[in-house]
Amino acid sequence: METTTERAVLLSGSPSPSSKSRTLLERARRQLEAAGFDTTLIDLSTLPAVALLGRQSDDRVGEALHQVVSARIVVASSPVYRATYSGLLKVFFDLLPQDALEGKIGVPILTGGSPAHLLALDHGMRPLFASLGATIVANGVYGHDGQFKSGGPETALLERVDRAVEEAAALARATQPSASPLS
Repeated sequence: METTTERAVLLSGSPSPSSKSRTLLERARRQLEAAGFDTTLIDLSTLPAVALLGRQSDDRVGEALHQVVSARIVVASSPVYRATYSGLLKVFFDLLPQDALEGKIGVPILTGGSPAHLLALDHGMRPLFASLGATIVANGVYGHDGQFKSGGPETALLERVDRAVEEAAALARATQPSASPLS
């Protein structure tokens, strides 16, 4: 019997390639790879806006959507803007079909200027994943500017990313998505 490697897709919803949320996403990627997952990182800011808005089709956006639908774990990171995730992440999720994340494990990662936006994780990212059918890890990640000293994230914040990834990997291995309901 042929074995296949589980896949994980990581979505960067930041308009900047060097953001704090991207730093945490890169940590999640390294941890997933160490756990044996094939990973694909999709930087949403590099995709054409007209296609993300659904005004025309584009092969790059189509491929990104395919990558998400075919992954077992979906990690999404974003800075907090106006008390929620970025519009960039929102327009991408809007392009996914209903229940596109059913049977998938979702890992939310947010960053903000202060601890004041911590609830954006529970009031924004979790419902976003749930609206498409994902099982969301209990250990979502929120980091704020005070946790990024000396140019990088504090150890405790990195450990939270590690716990979220460990939980996602364990859930992915413990549950298998069903191809069809039992008759």
